[in-house]
Amino acid sequence: MQRNFETSFVTQCAPVLAGLKVANLFRWVEPDASAMHAMAERWAAELKPKGVTVSIIKECPITHAYLVYVYRAKSLEESLQQPDVQQYLLREGYPQGGLQECLDHLSRCLCCEAEFPHEIGVFLGYPLEDVVGFVANKGKNYTFCGYWKCYGDPAAAQKTFERFRKCTEVYLRCFQSGTPITRLAVAV
Repeated sequence: MQRNFETSFVTQCAPVLAGLKVANLFRWVEPDASAMHAMAERWAAELKPKGVTVSIIKECPITHAYLVYVYRAKSLEESLQQPDVQQYLLREGYPQGGLQECLDHLSRCLCCEAEFPHEIGVFLGYPLEDVVGFVANKGKNYTFCGYWKCYGDPAAAQKTFERFRKCTEVYLRCFQSGTPITRLAVAV
């Protein structure tokens, strides 16, 4: 299978396109910065009617690497407004503003801090228990490992990851058979 942006997009973001997951992130290398921004803007415009947002959350002019963040703004905002998640983000230095203020802060953390901001898990829809557990255990002592390291019920995590895996498999098969990404994305 040839590696191109669209194939990577479907491979990494199928559960988001299907409405099963609030967000995902993937790395893409593109030497032409204007071409990369144009591509992200095009996909953002095409997927906006389905409730999917595409943005570049970090870019490196030296390596030409970009972190492409694909998310469902309404679902993400609801997730971030949960009181326990809000308290966690406040403790991590995030503003009490809206979604965009939090995303801007996350982008600054990704770009400016030496350590990877582990709170990114809540922006990817990981359960807060898993984000906190990962930090507290320094990535060890997890109960199950799949799309991320889980610190709660391993059976529930396994079930969730199986849904994501199956979704990705089906979406890739459909995409490779000619179904465009805009048709794969469901409106939720």
